[in-house]
Amino acid sequence: MIKGISILRPAATAEEYATLSSFFDALGFEPGKGWDEEKSRGASFLAPMGNLELIEGEMPSAAAVMVEVTQIDAVREASLRWFGNRKVAPEARVSAVAETDWKSRMFTAEPVDGHIFGFWEWSDPLRGKPVAIEGDLSAEGMRFAIVVSRWNSVITDRLLDGALDGLLRSGAARRQIEIVRVPGAWEIPAAARTIAERVASFGGPGTVDAVITLGCLIRGETAHYEAIYNEVSRGIGQSQQETGVPHAFGVLTCETLEQALNRAGIKAGNKGFEAAVAAIEMVSLRRKLLTMNGEDA
Repeated sequence: MIKGISILRPAATAEEYATLSSFFDALGFEPGKGWDEEKSRGASFLAPMGNLELIEGEMPSAAAVMVEVTQIDAVREASLRWFGNRKVAPEARVSAVAETDWKSRMFTAEPVDGHIFGFWEWSDPLRGKPVAIEGDLSAEGMRFAIVVSRWNSVITDRLLDGALDGLLRSGAARRQIEIVRVPGAWEIPAAARTIAERVASFGGPGTVDAVITLGCLIRGETAHYEAIYNEVSRGIGQSQQETGVPHAFGVLTCETLEQALNRAGIKAGNKGFEAAVAAIEMVSLRRKLLTMNGEDA
């Protein structure tokens, strides 16, 4: 039955109305529909969650409107900048961030006389949030296959070096890393699927926990690039979904050779390294999820 809650704050003058609207807009509130009629007008600002709280005893703050935020220090800095732009001494209008006796941090801001707003966040960042299940970044005891294309080897060799670096740095053993070379990106899905299906078909020491796919496609003057990329990405995704074995996607799709080099370790990090780290995390996460279900990971 209950849909939402609105807190009305009347502004005494048009100037106060404009000032308050500007303040909340500067802090990043989502603007609502508002209204503009003959007798009154209103500017609404939306938040993902609203609460009506009744209090017996001492108020926790002089502010009647309390706004829960994340990154409270950044919100206070935004408030200070807003006051500074209006040539108002921020220190007189914005309090320091202080600890409360209810395990939170808060500050108040008074953009207009008599309109005091409190901004707060829990001191415990996990308060009120479900505990997330995440994978760990230790590769000890894990088995990996790296499927890498020979086409554009000046790029893919760099990706392979990055992937090996990521695995070995994270505790993987060299003997537990299988490298499979294929002619080009087109052949990656077939090899990845064959490797992944060994888990179901054979089991035992020849299987792997994840497949890392590495390749490089550089756009040419024909539609060849799009056709190959679509099939490669579809094939890798389908192999992962149907076998249940994590597949890390390290196939570059670039406009130029320079872009590819940058993404293979020159300027924009090494995507082979990133794919390896993603594979490690997904293996760890898969094991945790299967254990929660009472299965043997």
